[in-house]
Amino acid sequence: MKITVHSSKSVKPAYISGGAATGTPTDRSSNLIPLTVFDEVTHDEYVPGIFAFHPPAPPTAALESGLAKMLAEYRHWAGRLVAVDAGSGKRAIVLNDAGARFIEASANIALGDVVPLEPTPEMLSLHPSCEGAEELMLVQVTRFLCGSFTVGYNMHHSVADGYATCTTLLAWGQAVRGVPYDPVPVHDRASLFVPRDPPLVEFEHRGVELMPRVETKGFDGDHDDDDDEEVVLQTVRFSRDFVSRLKSQASAGKHRPYSAAQCMVAHLWRCVTLARGLNEDKVTKLHITVNGRYGRMRDPPVPDGYTGNAVLWARPATTVRSLVRTPLRRTVELVSKAVAEVDNRYFRSFVDFVSSGAAEREGLVRTENSSVSMAQTDIEVDIVLGIPFYDLDFGTGKPFLFVPTYSTPQPVEGTAFLVGTAAGDGGVVAYLSLYRRAVQAFRSCCYSLPPPIVADARL
Repeated sequence: MKITVHSSKSVKPAYISGGAATGTPTDRSSNLIPLTVFDEVTHDEYVPGIFAFHPPAPPTAALESGLAKMLAEYRHWAGRLVAVDAGSGKRAIVLNDAGARFIEASANIALGDVVPLEPTPEMLSLHPSCEGAEELMLVQVTRFLCGSFTVGYNMHHSVADGYATCTTLLAWGQAVRGVPYDPVPVHDRASLFVPRDPPLVEFEHRGVELMPRVETKGFDGDHDDDDDEEVVLQTVRFSRDFVSRLKSQASAGKHRPYSAAQCMVAHLWRCVTLARGLNEDKVTKLHITVNGRYGRMRDPPVPDGYTGNAVLWARPATTVRSLVRTPLRRTVELVSKAVAEVDNRYFRSFVDFVSSGAAEREGLVRTENSSVSMAQTDIEVDIVLGIPFYDLDFGTGKPFLFVPTYSTPQPVEGTAFLVGTAAGDGGVVAYLSLYRRAVQAFRSCCYSLPPPIVADARL
């Protein structure tokens, strides 16, 4: 597949005044938006993805015009990240209307020749590279010989979490179609996460969300020539029937069944641990995203349309022996309990702790750095189930495929995305990064329901 880039431009917000588009914002009351405690604690990197659409493809002019209109409402995506305190490392988004990157490209094949899209290095050409980028939002529209098209993006995680990234993209489609934004965007980052007076730090956040600064090694390119050490991204498709049977086994005897997300996460945690062939005395941890929306945070609640980050992580831990030798329901119970504990009290405790200045005084930095491996014992899962990526519509229909990819030099071992199917039938697609040496062992168990009790954890 050869991708030819025809144009690459900076699209600036188009403000509406008296029914006509202008280049001047109607409100310059605040040109600097400090990042919140949740913006600062998340991954400091770009997050990419690709949507695939059947024909017809919308005109380039309509897509560009819609992007400009959307940026007038979502000004932060046309801004830039700047440092506001060199000592503490605190940053802000400057609303300078510098613009988002818009790329128009074409492919020399039909889209059907590469469907289903797999997040391989070749597929990365379907979204913009973020290397050296200043823009916070970069998008690429690629047209195929058959009339189909893809929309790829790279958007900065310090600006928005997965849910807010999705609603931004949906707003782009809504602007192209000329319909109201839904959900209604809420840009106020200052009032939602105000520390309590007096502060109440009820939980330990040192060593959890924040840790002392240490020298870390990112991707080690020396492993390039070692096939076993190569990290490969696996696409695993679980049918609705498999997910249903997994839930039934994990929820046996419970009045209310566990969620599909928690059951799938527990299953993947166990399968990855088995595939790695770890010593049974080792401790393994699961990092799983927990969204502060949906009423989890209160006083005030986080609106669905909030445009920033509102995510923390649950971190259940157990020994390898316990994970692979006990029934699945025990693992799901462990996951469910850990997620439930990241509640309003925990979110507010984190706000109070960070706002107290303790992190600056003690030189603490974020623990979430996905460019560093999961230490070959842990697994991090980002759950996209329930986030409406498949509702993106530029006026010619919704996507038939959504694929999260990666922007690091190679996929980070031990990370996974869980995505629903386009049909919304209850099936789940997992995109999981593993060392090549573990792939065969992983695939030998991932499509099988775990036995009620695992008698022998060896593969």
